[in-house]
Amino acid sequence: MTPRSALIQNDIVVFGLIAATLAGVFWTSSRPRGFWKGFHAWVPALLLCYLLPGIYNSIGLIDGRNSQLYDPIARDALLPAALVLLTLSIDLRAILRLGPRLLAMYAIASAGIMLGAVVAFVAMRAIHPATVAGDTWAGMAALAGSWIGGSANMLAMREVFAVDATTFARFVVVDVGIGYLWMAVLIFLAGRAPAIDARSGADTAPLERLRDSIAGFQAEHARIPTLADLMVIVGLAFGTVAAAHAVGAPLAGWFSDNAPWAARLSLTSSFVWVVLLATAAGLAMSFTPLRRLEGVGASTLGTLLLFVLIACIGMQMDIAALFDRPWLLLLGLIWIATHIALLWLAARLLRVPFFHFALASQSNIGGPASAPVVAAAFHPALAPVGVLLGTLGYATGTYLAYVTGLVLRQLAGG
Repeated sequence: MTPRSALIQNDIVVFGLIAATLAGVFWTSSRPRGFWKGFHAWVPALLLCYLLPGIYNSIGLIDGRNSQLYDPIARDALLPAALVLLTLSIDLRAILRLGPRLLAMYAIASAGIMLGAVVAFVAMRAIHPATVAGDTWAGMAALAGSWIGGSANMLAMREVFAVDATTFARFVVVDVGIGYLWMAVLIFLAGRAPAIDARSGADTAPLERLRDSIAGFQAEHARIPTLADLMVIVGLAFGTVAAAHAVGAPLAGWFSDNAPWAARLSLTSSFVWVVLLATAAGLAMSFTPLRRLEGVGASTLGTLLLFVLIACIGMQMDIAALFDRPWLLLLGLIWIATHIALLWLAARLLRVPFFHFALASQSNIGGPASAPVVAAAFHPALAPVGVLLGTLGYATGTYLAYVTGLVLRQLAGG
């Protein structure tokens, strides 16, 4: 397909098509019963948000690569705004009150993902070198962003390391396929947690004290948003994005002119600074009364921006080339197996309940969207604990995945 063959050339019409597609995906995924409930049990909404725009691009309905919807609008404005709103709701004080052993397990889970990336890259270089050729390392850095943080961090790493759209989409398939398989295993094992804990001798009493102390924030501050609330959220998000761009460009220029080593760390890229500054600003605001904006939907709006961005990335990919590297699934399995092995060893040494193991893993691999599901599989009242720990990845995912990407780039000889 040549760029001129696209049926729809007008970006406003393309945006309307993308918006209608997202509406259709989320309407069907919200159906409580019937065909669509069964369909989305096997085909996650997240995957459709990538694949459907990719199909539009591949059949010539749109020309995603030459559209300006993604660059500069979605990439430079929506992504950092989503990062601000998603980190704004983090309650670090409450996270610290979860207890040192649960937080230690979370940190070890993140370290296992970082280590697993290196182990998988080296192993596949020995088993099937073509799998890790080219920009595979960059796609792995993006996946590390998802498996430590969430989709926002994955998209940030996609831009930081300039991952090709098709390579990125392949790793979305790895992310969804392996991530959801592991989630299913954890939910299955949750029903056997008492037996697992009895064999390990773990102390489960702290779980009873956790749930009442954490669940109250959203209930206390939740209310129907007013127009003023929504204006404040939008102004805060995009005002912060504007400040990040205003500061990020001169910072990148200064490093480019005065620090020859900075290029190896991507510090000469203004976009890198925008992502880092937006994340830091959102985290800083989470310590202020602005965090109460979560009660009127700050993270919900952030997630909306995120899915528009996801669709704009999806419309750049070539579906025909998406599944031509099946060895990436083996790479993903080696990667997550390393994460599981390290976390299991830590759980045995710390003698923590199986809940700690499962939640630490899913809070990284799945993030705040699925960690509450796994937590609720142990007890419905523990779902807020999953929300709380899952959101921590939004703060750490960008930075830890960035470090992982730099290491992988060195291994690839970049």
